[in-house]
Amino acid sequence: MRRGFRSSWVLTRFQRSGSFLQRTRLSSLGWKKWAPLQSAAIIGHFLAGLAIIGENKGRVAKQGGAGTLTVCKTAVTVIGALATFYAGVLGRKVEKYSEEGAAGATEPNPGTSKELQSAQRQLKVVQWCIPVFSGAVIVMGAQHGEMQRTSNVLKGLLQS
Repeated sequence: MRRGFRSSWVLTRFQRSGSFLQRTRLSSLGWKKWAPLQSAAIIGHFLAGLAIIGENKGRVAKQGGAGTLTVCKTAVTVIGALATFYAGVLGRKVEKYSEEGAAGATEPNPGTSKELQSAQRQLKVVQWCIPVFSGAVIVMGAQHGEMQRTSNVLKGLLQS
């Protein structure tokens, strides 16, 4: 049997698991295995962003709109990173209460404790917010790319 990618192995086990207790544990295990890669990606993104800002500091300071967009993009990136960190905190809380069992990482059973239900509700919201923040950063990155076209740089520098 060939396992392939680890997360697909966890997903297959999750889908086959019949008990609610196993599902909660397996979903926590999957997120725990993903966390180091996710953390490395966030750190890499920040370091690359700092290098790009350092390389373009003159243009960011002088070109109309570039500074504002950079500040907005940085703010959304930081909020997204904090949301990702908070999702990890909530995931650990779900794991802590996994002995109670649940339908999944974000779906409680009727008999689960208020603490687990609260953590699962929050985790469900945060897990939807993270892609929204990521999408916003991508859109702002595309806007930054458009601002670097020669005609836009000249226009932006003349406006300032």
